[in-house]
Amino acid sequence: MRRVLFTLWVTFALFGISTCCLAVGEPMTLIQTIPLPDLHEGDFDHFAVDLTGHRLFLAVEQGVVEVFDLRTNKLIHSITDLDEPHSLVYRADIKKLFIVDGGAGELKLYDSGSYQSTGSVKLQVDCDSMAYDSATKHMYIVNGGRAAHTPYSFISVVDTTATKKMADIKVDTNRVEALVLEKPGSRLFASLTGLNAIGVFDRNTQKLLTTWPVVLEGELNVTLAFDQHHHRLFTVTGKPAKLVVLDSNSGKIVTAVPTIEMVDDIIYDLRNKRIYASGNEFVDVFQQDAADHYTRIGHVSGGFRAKTSFLLSETNRFYLAVPRHGDKVAELRVYKIVP
Repeated sequence: MRRVLFTLWVTFALFGISTCCLAVGEPMTLIQTIPLPDLHEGDFDHFAVDLTGHRLFLAVEQGVVEVFDLRTNKLIHSITDLDEPHSLVYRADIKKLFIVDGGAGELKLYDSGSYQSTGSVKLQVDCDSMAYDSATKHMYIVNGGRAAHTPYSFISVVDTTATKKMADIKVDTNRVEALVLEKPGSRLFASLTGLNAIGVFDRNTQKLLTTWPVVLEGELNVTLAFDQHHHRLFTVTGKPAKLVVLDSNSGKIVTAVPTIEMVDDIIYDLRNKRIYASGNEFVDVFQQDAADHYTRIGHVSGGFRAKTSFLLSETNRFYLAVPRHGDKVAELRVYKIVP
């Protein structure tokens, strides 16, 4: 099938870059929609996966974690004894699900067979984003800040094997969002939204190494993704909405491309050399033509505040959580990635 229909080149002289928007066959195709009629108003947050058990976990901020069977794409369970779940990690080796519950100010543990609570680790209120180091089994969890009414936040280090907090890394801003880890390596990158910058921390010393401002391109950077092979770090600013690409060695901004509003998840697809940015009403898909050049190849219809997404690269499936809006029920959409 002929996919390319025409090419439109637009030069952004302000940025000194060129991008092209292609009218092509969409880079992903909707294959299934799973209605979630029992969910009311409220946003979704993050996903986690149990590959061996064929399960997908989805946090709903109204106090639920939904569990889906990846083989049938059916809802099989709801974990409901939560306040405001945000991010999740599943450890297959011990069959435990770790849920960051922002409302309770805790990291909660669940047995993945019975879905019963087996313990918790106390954190500050509004614990939210996290990054997981599979080598050390440590979780790095953002907590405190605005909801705690403090001018600073914490990135807490939790040993998930011992089930205890090891350290609090104090961050001098009341708003910290996404975290990503360098693996192998010892750096932790944090979206310091309150400073319009990226913070670079050493995980061994638990110290801030440097900050990289993004304010020349925009403000309110929230999400992060990392292409370690090409040494590129990706974030999205909210004012204006741009995909910003930084050199992860120097912190230099190498390019910036306009994108959609309200992006909360950005995913780097190593297999297909793509970036998926989910936000209000659409998912933007960018092709990584080279380390410093990115082309938007898709502007896929999404949903109102559908800013939570997940890529399961093992099956080439993309999942988009769409909140309830008006008379439209909440749903989970499943897309097939088209290479």
